[in-house]
Amino acid sequence: HEAGHALVSLHVEGCDPLHKVTIIPRGRALGVTWNLPERDRYSMNMKQMKARLALCFGGRIAEQLIYGNDELNTGAANDIQQATDMARAMVMEYCMSPKLGWLRYRDNQEEVFLGHSVARSQNVSAETSRLIDEEVRRFVEEGETKARQVLTDNIDELHSLAAALLEYETLSGDEARKAIKGESIGRDGDTGGTVAPI
Repeated sequence: HEAGHALVSLHVEGCDPLHKVTIIPRGRALGVTWNLPERDRYSMNMKQMKARLALCFGGRIAEQLIYGNDELNTGAANDIQQATDMARAMVMEYCMSPKLGWLRYRDNQEEVFLGHSVARSQNVSAETSRLIDEEVRRFVEEGETKARQVLTDNIDELHSLAAALLEYETLSGDEARKAIKGESIGRDGDTGGTVAPI
């Protein structure tokens, strides 16, 4: 799962650089992939958001490719939630859908105190609601398709990265890049050989 996230982030233009990936459980997560921007960021463009959508699906698609549909599990629930929320924001808040134009379709969710948001009702026609759902689904499916393409085209790298994670449990971004190239990670005790794919 984490190898899938990491590999997508290494191959999809617009993803923040891979900082670290680990299969050591953290809180409620069974593993974590960290991508950090190179400098402070105050907004994201469409390319970055689409890359983030693909990144969200890297773990689930990797599981599906290796273990099949019958072994899909609940571990990707947060990834799917993040992708859905981002796609919905792209459509309803950031006007990134050409079909819906330059209109905001979501009230400010931060104005809950004093009953302000409760008093306002969102009036969206059934047709507009259908278009919103279609566009959210389109963004999500584009992200899923991109993740699947990257992982299918680089399946050997996925195996190499997963093997390195099983051996070392935590890899820096540079170590992950070395692992997918079959290079030595370069840690103490490392024999200098390549990690065998699983």
